[in-house]
Amino acid sequence: MSSVATTYPARAGWLQSVPQAFVRAALLALLAFLIFGPLLNLVLWAFAEKWYFPSKLPLEYGFSFWRRVFAPRGNALGSLGTSVWIALLTVVFSLAVAIPAGYALARLRLPWRGAILLAFLLPQAVPNLPVYVNIAQVFYQIGLAGTITGVVLVHASHGLVLAVWIASAAFAAVDGSLEEAARNMGASPWTCFRTVTLPLAAPGLMASAIFVFLESLDEFTGTYFVGVPDVTTLPLLMFNASMGGNYQIASITALILLLPSIGFMLIVERFLKSDVLAMVGK
Repeated sequence: MSSVATTYPARAGWLQSVPQAFVRAALLALLAFLIFGPLLNLVLWAFAEKWYFPSKLPLEYGFSFWRRVFAPRGNALGSLGTSVWIALLTVVFSLAVAIPAGYALARLRLPWRGAILLAFLLPQAVPNLPVYVNIAQVFYQIGLAGTITGVVLVHASHGLVLAVWIASAAFAAVDGSLEEAARNMGASPWTCFRTVTLPLAAPGLMASAIFVFLESLDEFTGTYFVGVPDVTTLPLLMFNASMGGNYQIASITALILLLPSIGFMLIVERFLKSDVLAMVGK
């Protein structure tokens, strides 16, 4: 009798845990579907030769559209090269501003420091479309419309947000006593910065560079208003293919843009440590 009484509560507890486990599994399955469902649809369209309504899956698979994308007349490789070149220039320009700005915000007792950091967030707070329309009008007047330089400046307006905030956090995470020790041993301020501070902040700066690179690589709206028709990047090529109803070409270009994003984010996970993240905005 006692054994039955002891096993009954255990069985009842197990029965109560079954609905909770089911709900948890259902939520995880729904989350996985929301994340990987669109990616799976993208992959199917990239290899679909024929796919007509109401078929749930492609009728034929193949690589003919991949050959069209990478053909000399496909313009995908040229657009990819332009996108990478613009992204690299955006990284160089953003870091050239972010490194001294981040060091000053992290190490110097600047008045209105919080307001300065907030000012770098303003491009994210304002809707992009009216800003780009006005920038395009100004660039047309000064001759920067349809140029690589104009597109880089537009991309940098958003890249500086990430670069300055992460650079400031990276320099703030460096132990100040190490700099003091170097100065006590006779190192000049420049030597101390070059041999102590900058190498220790380098992982955070590398992470900010990757974020800026990916932001520029995927940027569409600013490039559309400032660069068209003389500057064609891969996101513009994807947009044109989508508007033309060529979903295979659009899906292939989207996958080309997705692969470096996944690879670089794995690298960021190694560089951007918790101590740097803890100093963001401080």
